[in-house]
Amino acid sequence: MSFALNAAQKPAVLAASETLATESEIETRGAVFTRSEVVDFILDLAGYTEDQPLHERRLLEPSFGGGDFLIPVIERLLNAWRAARPNGSALNDLGNALRAVELHHDTFHHTRANVLTLLERKGMNTNTATALADRWLSQGDFLLAPLEGKFNFVVGNPPYVRQELIPPPLLSAYRSRYQTMYDRADLYIPFFECSLSALSDDGRLGFICADRWMKNRYGGPLRNLVAERFHLKVYVDMVDTPAFHSDVIAYPAITIISREAPGATRIAHRPGIDRSTLSTLANLLRSPVLPKETNAVRELARVTNGAEPWLLESSVQMAVIRRLERSFPALEEAGCKVGIGVATGADEAFINDFDALDIEPDRKLPLVTTKDIVSGEVKWRGQGVINPFTESGKLVDLNQYPRLRRYLEARRDVIAKRHCARKAPVNWYRTIDRITLALAAQPKLLIPDIKGEAHIVFEGGELYPHHNLYYVTSGDWDLRALQAVLLSAVTRLFVATYSTKMRGGFMRFQAQYLRRIRIPRWADVPESLRQTLAEAAIKRDAHACNQAAFMLYNLSHEERSAFGNDGE
Repeated sequence: MSFALNAAQKPAVLAASETLATESEIETRGAVFTRSEVVDFILDLAGYTEDQPLHERRLLEPSFGGGDFLIPVIERLLNAWRAARPNGSALNDLGNALRAVELHHDTFHHTRANVLTLLERKGMNTNTATALADRWLSQGDFLLAPLEGKFNFVVGNPPYVRQELIPPPLLSAYRSRYQTMYDRADLYIPFFECSLSALSDDGRLGFICADRWMKNRYGGPLRNLVAERFHLKVYVDMVDTPAFHSDVIAYPAITIISREAPGATRIAHRPGIDRSTLSTLANLLRSPVLPKETNAVRELARVTNGAEPWLLESSVQMAVIRRLERSFPALEEAGCKVGIGVATGADEAFINDFDALDIEPDRKLPLVTTKDIVSGEVKWRGQGVINPFTESGKLVDLNQYPRLRRYLEARRDVIAKRHCARKAPVNWYRTIDRITLALAAQPKLLIPDIKGEAHIVFEGGELYPHHNLYYVTSGDWDLRALQAVLLSAVTRLFVATYSTKMRGGFMRFQAQYLRRIRIPRWADVPESLRQTLAEAAIKRDAHACNQAAFMLYNLSHEERSAFGNDGE
């Protein structure tokens, strides 16, 4: 595979790539180092084992870093080759068996030296070791580098780099080359696409990577690619497992994806990180027939479903979600609106104690933040936010508001350096998000982004939400009744199914996941059940919320079993 840069973009793209190649910050490079036990587990799952003629196969490592995968791969390759061809020529037999790419200059040279040391320790002379290393290893940008031929295996830990850390010319080049580089996709997404495209007809990819793409918006095109052209053979959830040498915020997962017709996916959760446990689990996951008595591995059919989020929970839970998806409209289709509070870009300037904001009274609003709702009810701490907008959505004329002008001018250095202010200097005093006055006066449900459980708080229509809160309003649904539904185990299953999890078991209650929740239309809810729902919410009775929600969705006894103790 090769991509040609046009003459106009080439200098800027190559300069941007070189910037990353010399970057010293690990975060900028997305370098996370994988434990050796996990590396061996992934190689076993992919089938890169010493009982195979590995010298006749080809393996690709797209970002070899410190050699966490590369060194074990070479050791397996040498052992398998020596067993199969004790008198073979290393250069002739092994020269085409491995390709490994690394962008960062210092890392490349350091790991190359380790490879040479390994080869010489294994009995190769310096010339042969150097020739092999030169054939195997290349320094450059994997996403732009030419790849000759196809590969039976692609393994590794692709770099986890957020878009804002990628130089714009490089980001533009990636977007033009990779259809999966969609929305806010992180760098590992095109690594998947490029690697999958390099697989041979019988090829297998084995990556350990953040699991966000399996459920969130930006992962849709990659999920669709896997669903249409590949088979998700194995998924291993690495929640709360020390898979890396350093802590990571997002949960990782191991995926084995093959170029073959789709079938059932074998799934395992939270394995112990020791060689014996992982070796046993690898044998189970690769077994031709799954033993009936095992609880460590299960199979799920139809995990991939176009661009839809992957439902990797139990088969009973997946069946419940699919049935509710078919039977009920999405939250916003049922007359509700999901939004997020105001982002100012400079909270230290726009937000202060309400009474201490020395501006005209109609230019400030009482603000609600996550700290105001920790108890499950609103307990306002007295914060306020400046509102620079008229009711029509235009910015106010500061000449008509001398106190506001004086206040903002005193903080102009902070406010004017924001991106939105630099982009439109005449509007330097706007908040990033427009403030809609009517929202403050509208009753709403407030939802923090990251929580272990659903935390849905009713606010009667006096406060404006901050950017760290999502909100739900409705002209149809009674908000107290809706609060009970959103507090229920059914909503928790929806969010757990669609959202990514963070360290500590926290779920992301973001708008994109809230909008996927299914509920009946308010007109279809019986009067008696309306009252039952509202009373459960007002009492904040979790059990009552669950029971009322089960009735609302008409869950069968079997479906209720998907909720464990909640369904009893």
